[in-house]
Amino acid sequence: MSVTLNDQDTLTLRTAAWGAVSLMSAAAAAGSPHKAATEGSIALTSATGLVGHVLTKAPKGVKYGKSTADLADQVLPALTAAMSLLNKQAPAEADNFRRTVIVAIEAAARPPKGEPSPTMAEMARKITEALDAA
Repeated sequence: MSVTLNDQDTLTLRTAAWGAVSLMSAAAAAGSPHKAATEGSIALTSATGLVGHVLTKAPKGVKYGKSTADLADQVLPALTAAMSLLNKQAPAEADNFRRTVIVAIEAAARPPKGEPSPTMAEMARKITEALDAA
């Protein structure tokens, strides 16, 4: 089955996935936001299939909010919308997208030692919840 995504669909997927990594980076502000963003980005660009082709580039022209709350208000609904879109058009790719985002946020949350901070764990929970809301 061939799946064709229009420009808006592609932007939604990119905003959702790259925004999730940005949320994890924001949650890591007290630790290492750069490391969180780098690790999450590597996971996104390592994806395969249709999702991998879409996520090779970060979204262009997207203006994320100035606060973590603004960012979450934009990204969490985009995650749910991306899952809904893929569930309708390509269920296997919906699973691939979900797994890719989960791997990215787990990579972003991986601390050098010990457990992720409670802030990062809570952000990961919110992201997972948004993915599963579809």
